[in-house]
Amino acid sequence: MSVPVMLGRPPVEALPRPEIGVELVQVARNMTPARALELPTPAIRPEAIVARAAPLSAPQSPADAVPDGATPSVLLAAVSPRPALRPEGLAERFPVRATPGRAEPAVQVARAADPEDEITLARYEEPAAPRLLRPRSGANPCSPRLAEIPRRRGSAPGGAAVMASLGNGSGTGRDNAIADQALAGNVPDFLRDLQPVSFTGIAGGRQTEITICVTPDYLAIGSDEDHVRVPLGLPAALRVADGFDMMLPTTRMVDAIYAQADLRLSPSPMTPGPQMSSTDYFLRHDATVDGQFARAGGRGGILVAGHKKDLVIANRLSRAPGRVAIYGWHRSNGNPIQPLSTVHGEYYADYSHGIRLVSRTAYIDGRAIDLRSLLTDGQYASLLNSDGPLNSATVRLAALQ
Repeated sequence: MSVPVMLGRPPVEALPRPEIGVELVQVARNMTPARALELPTPAIRPEAIVARAAPLSAPQSPADAVPDGATPSVLLAAVSPRPALRPEGLAERFPVRATPGRAEPAVQVARAADPEDEITLARYEEPAAPRLLRPRSGANPCSPRLAEIPRRRGSAPGGAAVMASLGNGSGTGRDNAIADQALAGNVPDFLRDLQPVSFTGIAGGRQTEITICVTPDYLAIGSDEDHVRVPLGLPAALRVADGFDMMLPTTRMVDAIYAQADLRLSPSPMTPGPQMSSTDYFLRHDATVDGQFARAGGRGGILVAGHKKDLVIANRLSRAPGRVAIYGWHRSNGNPIQPLSTVHGEYYADYSHGIRLVSRTAYIDGRAIDLRSLLTDGQYASLLNSDGPLNSATVRLAALQ
């Protein structure tokens, strides 16, 4: 529902007070009864001045008449000039509104339009439902074979059954059970349909294009029809990535994935607290994302982004041992809610986290190459990572070998 919002009247700036007014106010503030009696009596106004001032101070209405015996003030006439008469024809364009119970003035003066006439109304529009973007053109160079994900067995349990078996706990026990399911191939088939994300720029003195291959959605357990997206702590996430011959993305990769996604979902934060790491919260948030995906007409295998924060690799991790790096959860304007952070311990995971995996095989100008070699190369790393080449400690995390 659209709600009208009153923008309000435009601000009115006060005119500066005349210098003579400032002096009069200062004298009045310092005045005492004793000093007032000592003031000299005003001199009688010369007749010539009165004659010259009379036309300026001539009354315009009975209310403005000068009392009998009083002399019009030259000063008052000088600083308070009377408004000019309203030109003929202006009354038709700007009629003066009559006020009930009040007599019309003897002379009508021009007045500004009622400020309420200038008020405009703005409409608050609810955020638009997610929608599919224009499909990306060109052949997909990312073969499912680039990810060494075992085939899913027909007897593998669905996502709901796996999550029910974990209870509502958290920590390494749950992480290890989920990682075991993933490494056994109990993941949806559509996650094997890796999607290309490209970077272009100058490297080695020439225009270069690098293409990485990423999972279309975050790591999930179960089948295409019954799956649950599963957050993990860093050790378990790295174990799954290594088992699939893949790695975690950098912050720049996360930005590019969002920018090139076929479907961008809006973040759906839940009430913060200790329950954020519970399995129940995982399930509830996953159901919310499923609803967004369905309303947008999404299908498994398209590149989707915006609905989770990413676990990432970053050089900052080498200065924060025992921590996990998280980043992302982009708003519709492309800005992430979560800047790069290493606040949490490496085993921490909550409902907002997701595990996006990137193949270790990338393409540079169409030629296959080990992505890790690009991330450590001084010429190419800046296209893929916001803080330059990965240092040795970060490379060990990326390789986990």
